[in-house]
Amino acid sequence: MAPPNNPIVPKLSLTRADSLDQYFSLSDDGKFSVKGVTLLSEIPSNVSFTEFNIICNYSESDAPFPLLQRVQSTSHRGGFFGFEVEEPADRVKTFALIVPLIEGGFRAALNPGDDDHVMLCVESGSSKVRESTFKAIPYVHVWDNPYNIMKEAFSAIRVHLNTFRVLEEKGTPSILDKFGWCTWDAFYLSVEPKGVFHGVDEFSKAGLSVRVLIIDDGWQSVNCDEDDDLHEDRKSLVLGGEQMTARLHRFEEGDKFRKYKGGLLLGPNSPPYNPMKPKMIISKAIEIEHAEKERKRAIQSGDTDLSSLDDKIQMLKQELDELMGGENENEHENEASDHNSSSNEVEEYGMKAFTKDLRKKFKGLDDIWVWHALCGAWGGVRPETTHLNASVIPCKLSPGLAGTMDDLAVDKIVEGGIGLVHPDQAAELYDSMHSYLASVGITGVKVDVIQTLEYVSEQFGGRVELAKKYYDGLSKSLEKNFNGTNLSSSMEQCNDFLLLGTKQISMGRVGDDFWFQDPNGDPNGVFWLQGVHMIHCSYNSLWMGQIFHPDWDMFQSDHVCAKFHAGSRAICGGPIYVSDSLGGHDFDLLKKLVHPDGTIPKCQNFALPTRDVLFKNPLFDQESILKIWNFNKYGAVIGAFNCQGAGWDRQERRIKGYKECYKTMEGAIHVKDIEWDQTLEGLEMGFAEEYVVYLNQEDSLHLVTLESDPIHVVLDPSSFEIFSFVPVKVLGQDVKFAPIGLTNMFNSGGTIQELEFMDSSARMKIKGEGCLLAYSNEEPKKCIVNGEEVAFEWSNDQNKLVFDLSWIEEADGVSEVIVQY
Repeated sequence: MAPPNNPIVPKLSLTRADSLDQYFSLSDDGKFSVKGVTLLSEIPSNVSFTEFNIICNYSESDAPFPLLQRVQSTSHRGGFFGFEVEEPADRVKTFALIVPLIEGGFRAALNPGDDDHVMLCVESGSSKVRESTFKAIPYVHVWDNPYNIMKEAFSAIRVHLNTFRVLEEKGTPSILDKFGWCTWDAFYLSVEPKGVFHGVDEFSKAGLSVRVLIIDDGWQSVNCDEDDDLHEDRKSLVLGGEQMTARLHRFEEGDKFRKYKGGLLLGPNSPPYNPMKPKMIISKAIEIEHAEKERKRAIQSGDTDLSSLDDKIQMLKQELDELMGGENENEHENEASDHNSSSNEVEEYGMKAFTKDLRKKFKGLDDIWVWHALCGAWGGVRPETTHLNASVIPCKLSPGLAGTMDDLAVDKIVEGGIGLVHPDQAAELYDSMHSYLASVGITGVKVDVIQTLEYVSEQFGGRVELAKKYYDGLSKSLEKNFNGTNLSSSMEQCNDFLLLGTKQISMGRVGDDFWFQDPNGDPNGVFWLQGVHMIHCSYNSLWMGQIFHPDWDMFQSDHVCAKFHAGSRAICGGPIYVSDSLGGHDFDLLKKLVHPDGTIPKCQNFALPTRDVLFKNPLFDQESILKIWNFNKYGAVIGAFNCQGAGWDRQERRIKGYKECYKTMEGAIHVKDIEWDQTLEGLEMGFAEEYVVYLNQEDSLHLVTLESDPIHVVLDPSSFEIFSFVPVKVLGQDVKFAPIGLTNMFNSGGTIQELEFMDSSARMKIKGEGCLLAYSNEEPKKCIVNGEEVAFEWSNDQNKLVFDLSWIEEADGVSEVIVQY
């Protein structure tokens, strides 16, 4: 039956029954309460709260009557926040930040719910640790500046929890402003002294000093449970994944490094080395991996005769053993070392001898770091092999972790369990490792697989209590053995670590690993994965950067997207290091990042997304570019990157490519995109009347003001532009001057170390070699470099002033420059 043409809607009462309790109260002292319980405090005075019934106009709603009636009956449970600002604006916000915390033996996490709901999950990691009441498990902070809100919130959390320290309280790692090389992609697990030595030498011969060497996974003494000899290293480990069930059986270096004899690689009789050897070893290991997968498929298909495949695998393993040196290589090498040493020298072996030889050969090599897992090795410490009490603990994944992406590392660790040193001996574990390493010339560590403690916390009081003991031991060892700062954390993006483990640690990875190709097999992943990496690093830095210096990880300089990565590393404000294979370098590209002495023109802070992209999706919304900003000493910089092309798929639980998004994008850059008020120096620069903007890739100058139109930019897929902003200074009556820096460096402004203005001149100290560019609306009378007048070029149409600077070794590459009018 059809409804009547003119239904009568009953009039709704907009007045609550007096019997209903008052739910909300916003007091004059800034406290917002729910039924007498304070929910928020220190609310700004310009924020108001209004009950639902006062705001809602029921008569204008087209909702059906039963729904209107139901809403009216429960309206006393809801309301609206509003606020008022002094001047009308076209964009006004208040930002709210919710941070899940630690309370008692529990840690909280925000999980995605159904229908776009967000759930707060609280877990202890042990069935024996239970609770029903939580008083302060998430923290809420409100402010109108998205960058200040992070600083204020994490400062408050730090005071409340008192279990970590914010970045400003901690020292700076020694590697932060130096160029480094990590051995991982060059060797994987086959890393050994000769290859490392020749790798550093390749950079040296190209005119680049490696100041930081990171010897990644593969140097330790590890074996597996099925190995009969408890104290013999597992042989022929090459590919990542093979070592993930292996356990540490001694704290000293493995045989490959233990057998190194001092002086081996220093003299004229050094043994020959084939730089293609690591790639040949890796290629052979991949052949074995494919053959073993073929054997598994044959078993699954019901084949019973596997003899031919077994013979093939055996042959490949013999070939790999021959490539890796066999049994007689060390004997021949030691003979060469004897010829390189004088008769009265004391013979030295092992890691100590190797680090000493490296520093003797490469004078600029300040730091040598090594890798280790949080529990020692991937599989922890093998029971009954050290003086510590270790036992293999089965792994159990939390529902939250199990619901994320499939991961080889997680699968392998779960397969083998973790040889966990008893928590009461965690401090002794780290001091045993680190004190030895420090004694043999190692100056820092890269600690990986940090998230693993949550897998094994059932019988140790839960994840929080277990984490406290391990992180406390790690912090004490770091302070004792590595200057309190020389540690970079990896696979650490669990809030247990951030909130409990960072009293000393002041640097950590803010993204996934650099993946040079898609591990899931998409051939286009070689491109789109790089944008994913940048998005993760820049957005995670918003909150992780409050606790430690963001580390954007290594990359390979000969990768197809190497320039894309290099542009972001140049302005990220963190360390710059590569993982190039031997012979696989683009030195021209690296020289846009690194000075000849191995220092880098680093930005003053860590890079963050600009305000207008904070709530955009520059990965696959097909409309946004990533924009990140940072400061140099005398200006600011914005990097614009086209990262479109990939993103997280919730159904498939993995990152995958979106071909339709991998396309040319457009964007706009404005001087107001820079958050000038975030530093005292920036605040002063933010009031300049004019700015000069230099586009590094386009090699062009623009004169702008705060009221100018944005600069339009068009970016091809996996491409970028770097915009350097410098305030214009008026010299005398009419001369407008602004130094850009060395344009052959991606971060041109980072090369300006000192800047002083006189009535008719500008005095600068510039580090580096190359083309110095400055904006000048008038031709100078002369330019002086290190006390001598030099030739220069000045163009009237573009107001460009340029001249060349040379690298002065005696002055550490710094030139004193005067531009006189």
